[in-house]
Amino acid sequence: MNARRQHQHRHADRPHRHHYDAEMLSVEDARARILGHFSQLASADVPLLDAIGLTLATDLIASIDVPPHDNSAMDGYALRSADITQASDSTPVQLPVNATVAAGDAPGATVQPGTAARIMTGAPVPIGADAVVPFEDTDELERTNSETGNATIGIKLAAERGDNIRPAGEDIQSGEVVLPAGTELTPGAIGVAASLGLTTAPAIRRPSVAIISTGDELIEPGQPVQHGKIYNSNAYSIAALTKSFGATPNIVGIAKDTVDSLVELLQRAMQSADMIVTSAGVSKGDYDVVKDVLARHGEIALWSVRMRPAKPLAFGTLNAPDGRKVPHLGLPGNPVSAAVAFEQFGLPAIRKMMGKPETRRPTVMATLDDPVYNHDGRRVYARVHVYATPDGDLRAASAGNQSSGAMTSMARANGLAICQHDVATMPAGAEVRVEMLGWPNDELLAAVLHNAN
Repeated sequence: MNARRQHQHRHADRPHRHHYDAEMLSVEDARARILGHFSQLASADVPLLDAIGLTLATDLIASIDVPPHDNSAMDGYALRSADITQASDSTPVQLPVNATVAAGDAPGATVQPGTAARIMTGAPVPIGADAVVPFEDTDELERTNSETGNATIGIKLAAERGDNIRPAGEDIQSGEVVLPAGTELTPGAIGVAASLGLTTAPAIRRPSVAIISTGDELIEPGQPVQHGKIYNSNAYSIAALTKSFGATPNIVGIAKDTVDSLVELLQRAMQSADMIVTSAGVSKGDYDVVKDVLARHGEIALWSVRMRPAKPLAFGTLNAPDGRKVPHLGLPGNPVSAAVAFEQFGLPAIRKMMGKPETRRPTVMATLDDPVYNHDGRRVYARVHVYATPDGDLRAASAGNQSSGAMTSMARANGLAICQHDVATMPAGAEVRVEMLGWPNDELLAAVLHNAN
């Protein structure tokens, strides 16, 4: 029997507890309490390429038309449509070419009645022209091959007024609210800002998240393996999540189990952090300096949250030297518990600071390949890998060992299958709601859309 099956077998015979700890908070209650301490951050003029994923703080109002002048949508010949009403492939209309207009030329060229101007894509349309005929609808190629020259051109197709011309202000008109406040600055939005000549965008700034790990047993990755020590993985997984959520992580360091060590790191973190995240030392039964130091430097509450993993949680505010109250989120020490708790509570806090809607990860319904056991009356977030069958059905397979210390299953998972606190077992074959951590491929997304329809 493999390790996963052993784990499942051990829990299969455990009686399900139908009495719950009255002091436990639901995930929703804990999240609401936490979000009450956060607010939208101030705005700043952010360089465009640094503004990806940020939120516009004010309306983006155009100061120019885009495009700024009528321009050609094709390489071809600018002319008056009235001059070529009889044009056809068999009877081309011959027009003298009196100008060539390239992209980047200043507007001002003129097309007289009965003439044409050779024009490139993006070039300003000459005064008097009301249509552009593409090269392929002229005899330009034959003239070039026969070396007869392009002093005149044969137009083989009649045109309507406005054909292949992009009018001034077609995309954006001066004075228009192009992007309203609250818009997320996607690559497309960055392109719009650049088309208006902007180099910065008025955006809600990116939050800075200070990350402190605690414990004498921790050493940093890159150091030699030492007996009795473990590598500080929590700081890196939380920093990676922070960055993926759009905030700026700052790994401050490892606090030893002494007051002086933790105070030193906290004081360093509070100088610029919008949120401080610590891991370990939040269980009510722990004898740990973390709780005492945090309480001494602010207000801290220890909670039990009705979830597994990540039952113990701390939250409060710390008193920064500049008078600010810096929110502090204290995560459990086990690596999966820390990551799942940060998903549930850190992500919405970051989104609120960034002025984004309070939305959760997308969820899908999938069929379980493996059972999910709930032996202690908490909401279970089981690590699963969601995949699509050849028929387009969504399945959720266990991502491996569900221990709160097994980070490999978190790495294999693309979702968290949710078993509610009052459900003892979700058997294989049951439908389960999965909170997706990402869309791994187009096949899965296609299956989701297929099932939605």
